[in-house]
Amino acid sequence: MKKLVAFTAILSLFISCGKGDRGELVGVKGRKWHPEKPYGMTLVPGGAFIMGKSDDDLANIQDAPTKTVTVRSFYMDETEITNSEYRQFIEWVKDSIIRTRLAILADEVGQKPGSGGIGEFAFNDADPANMTPYDKYMYENYYSVGTDDDQYAGRKLNKKTKLIKEPQKYPDEYYVEVMDSMYLPESESYNGLKTIDVSKLQFRYREVDWNKAVKKKGRKGLYDDNPPIEIYPDTTVWIKDFAYSYNEPMHNDYFWHQAYGEYPVVGVTWNQAKAFCAWRTLYKNSYIKKKKGRDQINSFRLPTEAEWEYSARGGIESATFPWGGPYAKNDRGCFMANFKPNRGDYAADGALYTVEAKSYEPNEYNLYNMAGNVAEWTQSAYSPSAYEFVSTMNPNVADAKNQRKVVRGGSWKDVGYFLQVSTRDFEYADSARSYIGFRTVQDYMGTAATGTAPK
Repeated sequence: MKKLVAFTAILSLFISCGKGDRGELVGVKGRKWHPEKPYGMTLVPGGAFIMGKSDDDLANIQDAPTKTVTVRSFYMDETEITNSEYRQFIEWVKDSIIRTRLAILADEVGQKPGSGGIGEFAFNDADPANMTPYDKYMYENYYSVGTDDDQYAGRKLNKKTKLIKEPQKYPDEYYVEVMDSMYLPESESYNGLKTIDVSKLQFRYREVDWNKAVKKKGRKGLYDDNPPIEIYPDTTVWIKDFAYSYNEPMHNDYFWHQAYGEYPVVGVTWNQAKAFCAWRTLYKNSYIKKKKGRDQINSFRLPTEAEWEYSARGGIESATFPWGGPYAKNDRGCFMANFKPNRGDYAADGALYTVEAKSYEPNEYNLYNMAGNVAEWTQSAYSPSAYEFVSTMNPNVADAKNQRKVVRGGSWKDVGYFLQVSTRDFEYADSARSYIGFRTVQDYMGTAATGTAPK
């Protein structure tokens, strides 16, 4: 064995001589990196800023003393995630679940591609004769065995065959059985309409708790498997959040009706927002995987509390609001955001509930509604004394056990105090509200883009 290793090493030396490096240390020639600004995002150049309340804390909470911190560059969504964008997530998950159920049933009844009917939706490995050596090996040693909690883990779905949506065109009774399992019984449907059973819409993903990982030796158990998450927004928040109030039309129409497609999604928990980030990363990388010669992207995620405040300030030091100065109106007397200006008068700013995600003027980083409209989840856990102990470089409280998560920006139902860029608030990770949404960020590759670079 030692002779083989030595021979391999000598052989590799001879081979390297023919690569044109002339025996010099030139480094490994990798793929050329092409930075790509994600669609709908803007680059927030990193830099230092004074985080916290630079003026009087009117509520006297005293949880945001001033602290100079530095954050790295990142991309951020120009707007809050909209109903239309979140519905894309819902549709993808729904189609994936349907395809999985079709493939499993085809496997159970012995239907294969070419047999017609449900067989056209069988797993891609259903016919070993058409498998590559790699796929055959993986199937025989991993996928055919599955895991303890999923015997079909790893098996590839057939995504080339289009799903049939019209009931009258379902190809066979097996297909009918699968589609029927995705909907509520007619006795539970609203106004006799065929209604999807949203409890079936579950998404599962893996993540790394890096704080826990750095304390471990080796890579075993590096990934945490999250339990399946029901991803459909809680539309009942429009009723639950307001006692003795008539908000049924918002409950019935706000999420699914196209009239509200460009409005921010609400009724989404912190856990669901994180699931959306994981899906968005998966969705983009699945596309990139088909394009040879491209590296996968950095993960989409929720912003940290410091990143959110830095972005909201838009490069303006010691500002009260994203637009700068201490007033919620401009020089023409128009409100600059969607909130509750007066006691009980939600419509004084021109909006009764939420407004479209691209409303009012953006700040200097071209970010819309960093104040008002809907408050926004951040990645950070809430601690009243966080500013006293967090780092001055990319500060964040990543406490998985703390279920209180920081919410920033204020909303359509909040008074002006909560719109201030330095005001901190929190909500529990498993709570959904009619006034909380989110936007995502992605780390910028490189260090050249900084907002406070020397002139």
